Amino acid sequence: MENDIWRWLADESALQQLMAGQSTIMLLLIIVVCIAMLSKGADWMIDGVVDLASRTGMPKIVIGATVVSLGTTLPEAFVSVMAAYMGNPGLALGNGVGSIIADTGLIFGLTCLLVAVPVNRFILNRTGWVQFSSASLLVLIAIGALLMTPEGAEPFLPRSVGFFFLGLLALYLYMTYRWARGSGETGNGEAALPSEDELMSLGRAWLLVIGGLLLVILGARVLVPAASEIAIRLSVPEDVIAATMVAFGTSLPELMTAIAAVRKGHPEITVGNIVGADVLNVLFVIGAAAVAAPLAIPANFYYFHFPAMLIILLSFRIFISMNKGVFHRWQGVWLLGVYLIYIILQYALNIGAAH
Repeated sequence: MENDIWRWLADESALQQLMAGQSTIMLLLIIVVCIAMLSKGADWMIDGVVDLASRTGMPKIVIGATVVSLGTTLPEAFVSVMAAYMGNPGLALGNGVGSIIADTGLIFGLTCLLVAVPVNRFILNRTGWVQFSSASLLVLIAIGALLMTPEGAEPFLPRSVGFFFLGLLALYLYMTYRWARGSGETGNGEAALPSEDELMSLGRAWLLVIGGLLLVILGARVLVPAASEIAIRLSVPEDVIAATMVAFGTSLPELMTAIAAVRKGHPEITVGNIVGADVLNVLFVIGAAAVAAPLAIPANFYYFHFPAMLIILLSFRIFISMNKGVFHRWQGVWLLGVYLIYIILQYALNIGAAH
């Protein structure tokens, strides 16, 4: 039984087969339970993160960019590494690139529409450049692989690139900590943190963060195939499901975290989570998967998915540079618009989804 559970969590096809054998009523019940798990898990996680920020004196944006983003990218990393190990390495690159596009375009765009998101310039001027540079480095390495690949063969990212990305990941986490300590601030527009008397125990804070992450990860992992199975029974085309449901599903942890953070008055956690998740999708998700097995790079990434990713990240980078206090609503409209055009063009041009 234990082996079956791990197989369902790691193997996409096994999980889809499990859902295909359920009745429609059972699928709807599973979806309701998963949404409840996502919501409660995100609430617990934000409460724990705010408490940890109070204890350590670290800005919440940094906690979001490290602890929270490591947790919310775990589903992509887990699925990608297992897919590469089990002989489907093509899924890993799509997971990383597609999640960056969805996180920054869809989730951060929606967040900017809902609330005034503060700009911590000291942190974002650094981590924002890491965000854009890591994605650009991925594209440059992919172009190099294309140029060195014999005609008729498919380019790929070798294991050495995976180890290189994991090394950069360790450096990024260390430098983020150093930048936070060097900023000499814990606020910069952040909502008030709890006082000493309001703090929970350290063990409970970590329990909320870790327990919340587990609920979010498990809820997202099961929700997507359940919803996809219902869409199939409603005769929704499979390419539409792939381009929307799966892309949306792998970014569900970031989305639920964003909703919980905004609702609880800590939108800066969302900024940190999105920036950190984008970096980790390259260095952690793609890096770890490439170590497990070399990653093939389909042609549509060069002319469609990579350009879409760079346009969204460059826009975000420009917004960081031009904003003085907060991200503006029109900037959210722009990011969301680019994401929607990206999705629409996949249908119009019959381009395969990044996932």
